[in-house]
Amino acid sequence: MELGSVVQFLENKNILITGATGFLAKSTLSLSLSLSLSLKHTHIVTAVAKDLFRVLREKMGGSLNSLISEKITLVPGDVTCENLGVKDSNLVEEMWREVDIVVNLAATTNFDERYDIAFDLNTMGAKNVLNFSKECPKLEMLLHVSTAYVSGERGGLVLEKPYYMGETLNGAPGLDLDMEKKIMEERLIELQAKEATEQEINLAMKDLGIQSNNTLNYEEHYIFDFVQIPADMVVNSMLVAMAANANEASDGVVIYQVGSSVSNPIRLNSIQDYGQLYFKKHPWIGKDGKAVKVGNITWLSSMASFRRYVAIRYLLPLKGLQIANTTFCHSFEGRYSYLRRKIKFVMRLVELYEPYLFFKGRFDDINTEKLRMAVREGGINANVFYFDPKIIDWEDYFMNVHFPGVVNYVFK
Repeated sequence: MELGSVVQFLENKNILITGATGFLAKSTLSLSLSLSLSLKHTHIVTAVAKDLFRVLREKMGGSLNSLISEKITLVPGDVTCENLGVKDSNLVEEMWREVDIVVNLAATTNFDERYDIAFDLNTMGAKNVLNFSKECPKLEMLLHVSTAYVSGERGGLVLEKPYYMGETLNGAPGLDLDMEKKIMEERLIELQAKEATEQEINLAMKDLGIQSNNTLNYEEHYIFDFVQIPADMVVNSMLVAMAANANEASDGVVIYQVGSSVSNPIRLNSIQDYGQLYFKKHPWIGKDGKAVKVGNITWLSSMASFRRYVAIRYLLPLKGLQIANTTFCHSFEGRYSYLRRKIKFVMRLVELYEPYLFFKGRFDDINTEKLRMAVREGGINANVFYFDPKIIDWEDYFMNVHFPGVVNYVFK
């Protein structure tokens, strides 16, 4: 694989980015523009544009406005619709004519999302982006980004291998998107006929998604897979993949899994140790004005051991409270109902996240390693686009990047 300058590759390119309000999309846009001010143009299809240019504004200050007016077109749209929901037919035709690269980052990563919403966005949305891309005669490549957990619940080494339309992870035949959509629509009609509340509809549609997942064994309807490593490495690998694969003849989809599980894995108990160390040095002050104590985590090896733990630690005391509540004329009704709801909520979350909590796989990254080799051998921009997870010092990353970011942007 020969790789020239990534910066030169971006010159005079017209890029279409979907899902641009997401964290990864913002990082991709910021790096692309800051590295290559000769990038011809970027169309950003997004439902909202809140805080989209914060990182660039911090870097460029007052010159950002002129850059945006010259290089960027914000396009109101929705990937769940035909032509990405763009209403202006002239603008649609302009994008068809001009776009060189499509980067699809539009997805919901909410694991507890309604099935119909997740299906429309992560499955049909990706299909709509593909169909839109086929209308672009200058198109050099379509880069689709997802989480690596699209691989399902399999263990062992997960290869960089594509799946094709109708194929399921467990080998069950007949994944039919039209049939799935019909099932969802019929369920919604049934719920509406029963005058179900919005809360009841939300819960029912989430349960329908879990049921479908159990039948077909697919996790997220999310081909560029990544697991959690520093975002700049993910973005670097995306830009290098663009330069390496544009206009390359291929018999199918090329998958790049960008992660550290093979070359530089981190254990959960290490994350706990880093967390305790960080919050001991930098106490997080709660709403009551007191420092929040970070305790030890009880690690359990299976769902069976978790259920035993919950039964002994929580369900037995709850049963005792139920008996006392009944005996004393519901004097403890408020406390009992609160604890019952809380335990039920936690159990639902654990069942939802079970595939990820007890995931036994490691993500092969041979294709991604070939990209890294191309960067090293080419020597051009190698210091800018380095994305080898072996160089990550996990303690330094969590102590100086991850936890401070969580405190500043999530806890507030």
